[in-house]
Amino acid sequence: MEGRSGHRAAGGRHRPEERPRRRSGGARAVTAAGGGASRLVLWRHGRTTSNAEGRFQGQLDTPLDEVGHAQARAAAVQIAAMRPDRLVSSDLSRARATAARLEELTDLRAVEDPGLRELDAGAWQGLLHQQIADHWPDGHRAWRSGEDLRIGGGEKRSELGARVAASLERHAAATPDGGLLVAASHSGALRAGVLALLGLPAEAWAQFASLGNGRWAVVERRFGRWVLRGYDLGPRGVGEEREGRTNADGAHGLSSAERSAGAVV
Repeated sequence: MEGRSGHRAAGGRHRPEERPRRRSGGARAVTAAGGGASRLVLWRHGRTTSNAEGRFQGQLDTPLDEVGHAQARAAAVQIAAMRPDRLVSSDLSRARATAARLEELTDLRAVEDPGLRELDAGAWQGLLHQQIADHWPDGHRAWRSGEDLRIGGGEKRSELGARVAASLERHAAATPDGGLLVAASHSGALRAGVLALLGLPAEAWAQFASLGNGRWAVVERRFGRWVLRGYDLGPRGVGEEREGRTNADGAHGLSSAERSAGAVV
């Protein structure tokens, strides 16, 4: 599964009666200094209608659409095959519904954590990008360029990263030694969290593309430090034949640089 960025993760389907179970018995070898999870799967929720429209969700509680549920189901099959030990989720319904698909295939039950919520985008939440550009042209340009600013009166990316990384570290410590922690969260939250875990500044945001809906990153702890092992992994094209293709961040008509710097979350 641990491929280079952009490579598909491995993982076969299984029959319902062959549900993966959490490991039991003695602790496994740990490559990190200390105990807890040695690997994190950071899983973005499936698509919502707001994603498809290119609308900035932030912490608004918007549900998965039909395609989003299909994406979550397809991803859960691959993630279940990794035999995760612990499952956590943002308490927003789109992340919680995504995690529920993994619950169906394992004996795990998600621990909800508001610390894994998406960026608080304040007054920008619920608006289309063009509406944001019309009302806050300078702030919108700065956001697109990757600046670490407080948008719409909400959070900075650096604050988001610190919040998400703290939650991930806490849940990693509660995972069996050497185990696998799966966190169902949001594009911006996971992107900022990865930067913080890797010790990179918030300004490095533009170096990472947005995670696609239903896709994930893999971070592994080696000798006391987190290392990125894969990014934007998982099924591609789920539901597109029915609903039409959208960009990975749910936005329409943006350049690749714009999509990278300012994902619709």
